[in-house]
Amino acid sequence: MRAPFAIAAILSVSAVAATDPLTADKVEADINQVELQRVLWNLNKIARDNGGTRAFGTPGYKASVDFVLERVQTRFAKELDTYLQPFNFTFEQTLEISVTGPDGEDVIVVSPQYNTATPLPGGTTASLIDTPVNDETGSMCLPEQWEGIDATGKLALVKRGICAVSDKLKLARAHGALGVILYNQTPGDSIVKPTLSAENIGLLIPVGIIPLEVGLAWQAALAAGEDVVVNLLVDSIAEERETWNVISETKEGDPNNVIMLGAHLDSVQEGPGINDDGSGTAALLELAGSIKKYKGFPHKIRFGWWAAEEAGLVGSYYYTEHLTEEEADKIKYYFNYDMIASPFPMYEISSYENSGIGPSLLEEYIVAQGKEVSYSEFDDRSDYAGFIALGIPTAALFTGDGEPWDPCYHQACDDIDNINWEAYVINTKAAGRAAVTLALSLEGVPPRTTTTPNKRSRAEMRRSFKRWSALAEEASHGHMCSHQGLKPVV
Repeated sequence: MRAPFAIAAILSVSAVAATDPLTADKVEADINQVELQRVLWNLNKIARDNGGTRAFGTPGYKASVDFVLERVQTRFAKELDTYLQPFNFTFEQTLEISVTGPDGEDVIVVSPQYNTATPLPGGTTASLIDTPVNDETGSMCLPEQWEGIDATGKLALVKRGICAVSDKLKLARAHGALGVILYNQTPGDSIVKPTLSAENIGLLIPVGIIPLEVGLAWQAALAAGEDVVVNLLVDSIAEERETWNVISETKEGDPNNVIMLGAHLDSVQEGPGINDDGSGTAALLELAGSIKKYKGFPHKIRFGWWAAEEAGLVGSYYYTEHLTEEEADKIKYYFNYDMIASPFPMYEISSYENSGIGPSLLEEYIVAQGKEVSYSEFDDRSDYAGFIALGIPTAALFTGDGEPWDPCYHQACDDIDNINWEAYVINTKAAGRAAVTLALSLEGVPPRTTTTPNKRSRAEMRRSFKRWSALAEEASHGHMCSHQGLKPVV
């Protein structure tokens, strides 16, 4: 006779839980290292089982999407509505890259994403031409820096840094170069792989990125009058592949007042992307799992897991570009979480003049844990860019990439061991408290505006947004794109 009583007790507890009001304290208490670690372990395993990567266009990304869906659509279906937003985009992969030095030596080399292939099978063999170094404005970033330089039939030796790699390549191409040997701006063999972005396909020349020390040695040889002949070989493919954003939102709350949190779901091709950005992905999953337990919040909470961020913010731009004005107005605030568990973290909050209360909500909790917070202005390096271009109030949290914060940034070692668990728990709790605070009250949230951080940032983001508009139109291929038109998961 004890079993029916036990069942009744369980039902009674469930009924209480179903009406339990949402508070920031409850969500903070729900977040713990064990569950965050469990999610990241699964993402790490997905990468390990799929060639070491979760990059867009690969089986590892599809498995990552399925993993998120198993949580939000299968486990949380009673409390969350979940949608897939499919689109096509150009997938690029360098199949082979090599740089052979003047003495026949193989040189460490990295290929950027969306590199241009050299003639095959032999690649391009040519003399190097040196170019001036300017560490303030960037080496060979401006047209005037190329004045008087004829690179026709040569490989241009250029120092990396300051401006986009694609800017250097366009100028080198305009001055006749067959390709560019780009030497890194920091010492050592660890070279972060950049992306040249899909919109530059067909506009650039082949490039190989080599260590600083090798570049300086070749520069010295050129200065001594030597003819330094180098071979650059790039074999790459580019093809259209389908990918998906995942959008989940609470059934609870006013659909005209939405608080949104976003993180990118993909990694780079070179690694599993557990800090970048498995940390944001798992944080959103754990927050969704907490918030779903509660009721009584007037504003809807929406979660976005973005595709192809590493290919140029593709998924988030696709989402924001296809919002109607009415839909954009409904998003009252956007929080972006990209790399929030770097092993040697800083606690950096990005904001702009229309960020309102969001940054202070994050700062308040982080400082209360004894951590020092720094601030930065928004740029166009992560998925907040499209939201800022629409004038949506936005804040972002970031713990640093590259040295000294994350030496495994964009590398195979960005795995489950590349996480600072203390920082991760603190930042996830801060994210939860900020989201819940705004879900309960919009006090301190400014209206949507067309103003972005500063004139330079505004121009850059608008240019990116316009470039993406054309790509998004081509990518859609008949898919429904507005929020109402997102494809429900069945």
